Amino acid sequence: MSKQADQRIAELSDALEEHNYRYHVLAEPGVSDAEYDAMMAELLTLEEAHPLLRKADSPAQRVGGEPTSDFPSVRHSAPMLSLDNSYSRQDVLAFDQRVRDALPDEEVSYVAELKTDGVALSLLYENSRLVRAATRGNGTQGDEITANARAIRAVPLRLRFSGVNCEVRGEVYMPRSAFATLNLNREKRDLPLFANPRNSTAGTLKQQNPGVVASRDLRFFAYWLARADDPAATHTQHLLTLRELGFPVNPAYANCPHMEAVFEFYARFESERDALDYEIDGIVIKVDELNQQRRLGATAKSPRGAMAYKFRASQSRTVLREIRLQVGRTGTVSPVAILDPVLLAGSTVRRATLHNDDEIRRKDIRIGDTVILEKGGDVIPKVVGVEAEDRPPGTDPFIFPNTCPACSSELVRDAEEAAIRCLNPACPGQLKRRLGHFAGRNAMDVEGLGTALIEQLVDRGLVRDVGDLYALDRDSLAGLERLGDRSAQSVIDNLDHSRQRPFDRVLFALGILHVGTTVARTLAAAFPSVELLAAATLEELEAVEEIGPTIARSINDFFRNPAATALVEKLKLAALQLEASAPPSAQRQSYFTGKTVVLTGSLQRYTRDESVELVERLAGRVATSVSGKTDIVVAGEKAGAKLAKAEQLQIEVLDEEAFLAHLATAGVE
Repeated sequence: MSKQADQRIAELSDALEEHNYRYHVLAEPGVSDAEYDAMMAELLTLEEAHPLLRKADSPAQRVGGEPTSDFPSVRHSAPMLSLDNSYSRQDVLAFDQRVRDALPDEEVSYVAELKTDGVALSLLYENSRLVRAATRGNGTQGDEITANARAIRAVPLRLRFSGVNCEVRGEVYMPRSAFATLNLNREKRDLPLFANPRNSTAGTLKQQNPGVVASRDLRFFAYWLARADDPAATHTQHLLTLRELGFPVNPAYANCPHMEAVFEFYARFESERDALDYEIDGIVIKVDELNQQRRLGATAKSPRGAMAYKFRASQSRTVLREIRLQVGRTGTVSPVAILDPVLLAGSTVRRATLHNDDEIRRKDIRIGDTVILEKGGDVIPKVVGVEAEDRPPGTDPFIFPNTCPACSSELVRDAEEAAIRCLNPACPGQLKRRLGHFAGRNAMDVEGLGTALIEQLVDRGLVRDVGDLYALDRDSLAGLERLGDRSAQSVIDNLDHSRQRPFDRVLFALGILHVGTTVARTLAAAFPSVELLAAATLEELEAVEEIGPTIARSINDFFRNPAATALVEKLKLAALQLEASAPPSAQRQSYFTGKTVVLTGSLQRYTRDESVELVERLAGRVATSVSGKTDIVVAGEKAGAKLAKAEQLQIEVLDEEAFLAHLATAGVE
């Protein structure tokens, strides 16, 4: 019987892998879904009855991983670089010229591919079997998510040829149809909806249970291959090889002998993008010859032989039905447009930002108007204009109310900003946002304390300020909707762990107006306890470099409020870190020693917080604004006014490559 079972298990495994290949790679399903499910059920039954015959690469074991809360970091064999990108045709022509200048007297051709809007994934195969999967992370190292990658049917567990050792990279994405179904099911269960397919893909890959990943119909497109003794001469050949090995490869690519062919490919898919069942935000242009790619090399963040040509922001038109007011954690009351549902850049939009009252007046936006929507960076929808000729008769200009929608307190217009604020410290609308900020990743990082739970805690009167969180126990959480005993205990445990967050994180978590992460670090260094900070005068605060009159007044006002005094006492009783730990006995000498550094734009290798920590570890000081006292400006992608001011003041500017070189000289990898 065991021999027969072994033979049948092998037959079913081979058949299921073949059907996966036909479905995901060839787009030619060989069996119906019902037939596939029947074969899978038979295989599961056989492996359950004969556990010694179960193989790690069995199709039935895609969801065999145990739930985990740990995604260990792994180092990539070669950096997963990001691409330079632009919306400009002139920038694309300039890229082509740079390539040709670097390869004089050589023929250059390109491959144009669609830029799938998903999450990059690295897959490592040994002897043709999947052994590791990792996210891009910071480009040098990422999170190891092998169990979750195995749950994606489009990812081969074993390759179609034996004895292959290779690394494959590609994009995990969620089809629009699957995204719509996912949100429909969540809406029926009264759960928060996902914003867009990319966000839901990223969130799914970090799920602790591979079974959840398997249920969400993620897909995969491969686009990069590295293997020893690679016979391929071109990127096109790599795409063909990936397909032969069993990977889905997006068939929408073109070989382009010149730039006009690239622009034709771009124009075609910019017009067809909404007809696809997956989101794209541009095209990727790559030098086809692999030898030329190698000789062109890369900067610290991007290959010189490739770039992304992004599509212009998508626009749609719909009717504005309501202007709803939303209260932020600092009391700012922001208008939100409630719209007739409309498809925009592949997702259904029902809400959009209106920014503030001044913007509503400037654009003369009225309820009932047909408005023009745009996705800024194809992420956040905003109202950019009004079709005035379609305005129905009898509409009135929108009048911003005088009272807070959450607590009915009087609203006050900020004299220095366009903001309108509620100044009531007990406002429940502000409290909900403050709790969300307090629990956020860069603050106290309390996992499980999400929007739905916060709403219940405030609405039921269980929490009146962030200090009350540390008085919660399992009994007080009992009976809350969608919160079982295990989840309740997890929240309590995570709150307990958060007591160890350092003083600067606690300061940031308090949500003091104008105090971000960098300012919080500066304050913690200058006033190493909450008592010293609370007692500081305006003059003492302004004497700290980077603390100007506006920030000083905000800090002073916060600590003069009796509610803040009571809150600090609660946090002391909760044993939070309200004093700065002793500084390291010795800092490493480096290029940054004794220098004031300003960071602007986004870096690929490190996050903003990581970069700040590195500069401070190397005896530098990080500032938030450029002035005559600034020594160095580190400029990443999309550096704006700070870079311009640095150039105007003739301050030294380091791009990411130079920044990383100085870090390396100081012994930082």
